[in-house]
Formats: sequence, structure tokens, C-alpha cells
Amino acid sequence: MNDFNRVFRTVICIFFASNLFFASDFRTEQKRYPRVRTAYAEKEQEIKRWLAEKQIESFAVDIFIRVFKKEAVLEVWVKKKDDSRFLHLIDYAICDSSGTLGPKRKEGDLQVPEGCYHIDRFNPASRFYLSLGINYPNRSDRIRGDEADPGSDVFIHGSCVTIGCVPITDDKIKELYVLAVEAKNSGQDKIPVHIFPVRMDDENFDEIKEEFSEEQKMLNFWEDLKPIYDHFEARKILPDVSINSRGLYVIGN
Repeated sequence: MNDFNRVFRTVICIFFASNLFFASDFRTEQKRYPRVRTAYAEKEQEIKRWLAEKQIESFAVDIFIRVFKKEAVLEVWVKKKDDSRFLHLIDYAICDSSGTLGPKRKEGDLQVPEGCYHIDRFNPASRFYLSLGINYPNRSDRIRGDEADPGSDVFIHGSCVTIGCVPITDDKIKELYVLAVEAKNSGQDKIPVHIFPVRMDDENFDEIKEEFSEEQKMLNFWEDLKPIYDHFEARKILPDVSINSRGLYVIGN
């Protein structure tokens, strides 16, 4: 091999190795932003202590987020990479809300979505301090919602104002954001987010069925969500959920 080819191969190897490193180190990229650095400085040790209490000694975790609109609670669940069952880590109070119970179906309806989503954006310079975007509208929303404009840009974020989002204050979004960065940095491509109208145990479900007895379309939608809630409650394992051609959520075998 001549000198030119040897140098060329060396340069190519360095290029791909360096790009692979930077592409995989999501944490480093995020910590370029002052608010993310502040979040780590203030919250990293506390979060590590929470994880240690669950016998999790590493930041290499998967997380799962559940939101209950009526109770105004956001739950965070966590597990080791090689585990299947999630452990409850912490709850956050949702400090403001808009709309009513029921799914979001169009732009401007002020509704917080309901259904099965995942985090699809990290915004380290949000108008609301830090924010995590969810993939609304998903396939179900596009099928069952307004065809022309089902809405968009739904976030879990800081501050304490909202028009269809999930605010948990600047202080608490720091904690959730750090957890989400660490989960993605360690390989969790999609952080699941399930949003329910209420805690859908049988008693609560009977109550909302009575309250919304004349809104059969919405009751049918909630009947669609309840098995997803029940599956996780019973097993602490996320069900394999797909969306069929009618926009219905379907749990796999």
C-alpha cells in the first residue's frame, strides 16, 4: 500500500470513528445548552440517589411516562436495560391544564391528547425552559381526528401555563429532562408516553362512563385505551401496541 492510500484510509477511519462517537453521545450534544448544564448541575446527584433506592446503580435506563388528566399527575417509571418490568420512580403534579376529558381532535380545541405516544423531540432552549415533544398526531389521531388540521406541537414542558400541553414547572422539567436525555443517550430510541383521561381502574372507568353516557364515540375510544392501562397495571410491562386501519389501538399477542 502506497503512502497516499495509507493516509487516505487513516483519515477515513478517523472521520467515521469521530462521527460515530458524536452521533452516539446525545448527552454531550445536549449539554452544549446552558439550561441542560444547569439541570445536570442541580439534579444529577438527586436522580442517581432515587435510582440507587431502586437498586439501579447506572444511568443506563429505560423510562416510561404516564399522564392522568383528571388527577393532574405525570408518573415516571424506570427499568434497567436488561429488565422487562418497570419500577415506579416519581410523580409530578401537572400544574395547569386546558380543555376537558377526551382526546384532542383538531387544532385549537385546547385539548391535551389521549393515547399512546413517544418522545420525538428534545428542546433545550424552549420558551417554557426545557421541553419534550410527543409525536402527536400519531396514526390514530390522523385517522380519527380532523383530516385537514388535527393540530401539532404538544409538549411536556416547564413553566405553568398551557394550551394543550403538559406543564410541570421549570424545576421539575429539569429532572425529567435529565432522565430522558440519559435514557436516549443509553440507547432508548423511543420513550413511551401514555396519556389517559383518568386512572382507568374499574371504579374510575365506571364513573366516567356514567358522566359521559351520552357521548358514545368518546366512550368507545376510552374502551380502546382501557386494556392498555390494565395490561401495564397487572404486569408492569409495556404492552406491544399497534394502530390498525381504523385508528384503533390494538395490543399484540
